[in-house]
Parts: sequence; C-alpha cells; structure tokens
Amino acid sequence: MAHSRSAKKRVLIAERNRERNQAVKSRVKTMVKKVLAAVEVKEVEAANAALSVAYKELDKAVTKGIIKKNTASRKKARLAAKVNTL
Repeated sequence: MAHSRSAKKRVLIAERNRERNQAVKSRVKTMVKKVLAAVEVKEVEAANAALSVAYKELDKAVTKGIIKKNTASRKKARLAAKVNTL
C-alpha cells in the first residue's frame, strides 16, 4: 500500500480512471455489437443508424485517450465494410 499522501491520492485517482475507461470501452463494444447484429439480420437502416452511433463512440474514446487513433480507424473501416455488404 502507498505510504505518502500523494501516492495514496494517485491510487484513488488511478482507480477512478480505470473505472471510467472500463465504462467507455464497454460502451464502444456494445455499439459495435449492435452494428454487427443489424448486419447479421440484414437490416440496412438499422445497421446504418448503429454505425453512426458506433463511429461517434469510437471517436469519443480516441478523444479521451482510451483507445488509439489507428485502432479506432481500423474498427470503423471493418464495420463500414460489413455494412456495405448489405
């Protein structure tokens, strides 16, 4: 366990940030799954709507520094390719 006051504070902040990052990552995964589910049942309108929401969530995660820019770009390209097959 941390001994100094600043180290104790860092432990608390790290835990808070971990929970926040975990929530954002979970939301991104959920939105990606919604796009894939819409593609699977071949619902074009639902897939396009879900795709725009997934794009927004991925971009937010990049802005917050939770995922890297290239990772988000790769995920967006793969999702778009699947939606375009419809």
